[in-house]
Amino acid sequence: MKFNTKIIHGGQQNIDPAYGAVMPPIYQTSTYSQTTPGGHKGFEYSRSNNPTRAALERAFASIENGAFGLAFGSGLAAIDAVIKLLKPGDEVISTNDLYGGTYRLFTKIFEGFGIKFHFVGMENAAKIEQYINDKTKLIWVETPTNPMMNIIDIKKAALIAKNHNVLLAVDNTFATPYLQQPLDLGADIVMHSATKYLGGHSDVVMGALVVKDSELANRLYFIQNASGAICGPQDSFLVLRGLKTLHLRMQRHCENGKAVAEYLNKHPKIEKVYWPGFESHPNHKIAKDQMKGFGGMISFVTKGNNYNGAIKIVEKLKIFTLAESLGGVESLAGHPASMTHASIPKKEREKIGVVDALIRLSVGVEDVEDLIADLKQAIG
Repeated sequence: MKFNTKIIHGGQQNIDPAYGAVMPPIYQTSTYSQTTPGGHKGFEYSRSNNPTRAALERAFASIENGAFGLAFGSGLAAIDAVIKLLKPGDEVISTNDLYGGTYRLFTKIFEGFGIKFHFVGMENAAKIEQYINDKTKLIWVETPTNPMMNIIDIKKAALIAKNHNVLLAVDNTFATPYLQQPLDLGADIVMHSATKYLGGHSDVVMGALVVKDSELANRLYFIQNASGAICGPQDSFLVLRGLKTLHLRMQRHCENGKAVAEYLNKHPKIEKVYWPGFESHPNHKIAKDQMKGFGGMISFVTKGNNYNGAIKIVEKLKIFTLAESLGGVESLAGHPASMTHASIPKKEREKIGVVDALIRLSVGVEDVEDLIADLKQAIG
């Protein structure tokens, strides 16, 4: 089954034999009747499992070419479950340019439990080797990274992980399985903030994990159930609905992203545009090899690196909405230094390029001429 068909039908089955509903119903129930203790139809209690969530989890697994999917209450809940695979004294090698919430979880929560994190620029994947020792248990990768749009070679990172018997987890939120499938490139775990492109309509908060290995899946299922980090049936229904148009939306996100990136790249008031589709991007060739397209996420810096100038631009935008998050059908603009990455100390932010003048765009599916006109009037 090819991807565009899989996105509609993959992992799905008719779970409503009573009425033949085309979409899985919302099973808004906390518990299920039993004919005798342990005698049930596969569902006992909705923290452990729910038919609507199960349908979504099968869909997650299908579109990432995995065997097991897990749906969480948020992307951070999914990441939390992965780090709970570890124990005090273990070490993690992480991308240094990553979502601020991930950085906060790693440094403010799990470092306090004795897990050590190394934040490494992985644009040259071979650099990972320098930080591996007998305590290393996990390599955490974002690609493209948030917000600098760096590209990391998943195949090379996977080879390093396998050679050292270390797990490789890839945050695939920016690329989505439409553009990139990390499990096929050698990753052990794929993570999504399903709040973003998978849901696609800015109306739900959710996280996802997908794996191929049954033992790893069972460990993660246990952590999820024991910790209670689940999503509800209504949210599961919304994301399952959103998934069915992912391929159509991503085509337009990519088309619009390309046009906006090229416009910004020629603008006399823009110093630098970060988008992996440019041949000048340091890892453009890797992006071209491991991705089907370059997506709708773009970051740029105005000339003069002026904080107030960047703030004025995002405040003047009319079609782009100034807001947290990304990946919805509507275009969003953000100021990472004061919004998504404010939890990272200024000195650390600026080391990776998150300067005060950096603006991040999530290019939506509107008419691209309207989006460019909006940027033109805001930038001047």
